[in-house]
Amino acid sequence: MPDETADVPAEPGPVQPSVTPEETGYTPDGVPTFEAVREKIETRYGAAIGASELAAETPEGRSVEEQYEARKRAAAERLAQIRESMRRTESDQ
Repeated sequence: MPDETADVPAEPGPVQPSVTPEETGYTPDGVPTFEAVREKIETRYGAAIGASELAAETPEGRSVEEQYEARKRAAAERLAQIRESMRRTESDQ
């Protein structure tokens, strides 16, 4: 008796679209590609830099920057005072 299944064409499996991971940003397993992650980070970094540059141009931004610089100067002066007092204490002993 001849094998009747040999003449029957096999059913095709599910059709996979020919999309590469680079096009979607994800592998077939759903893992983000290195390029997709890098692009997302660069986009967020660029947006943050732009936002800080814009904020620095506002009066409020300039005021905050001036306050920060004043605090840095005050901290440096206080540190110098502490160091000087420690030198005096060591030389007195």
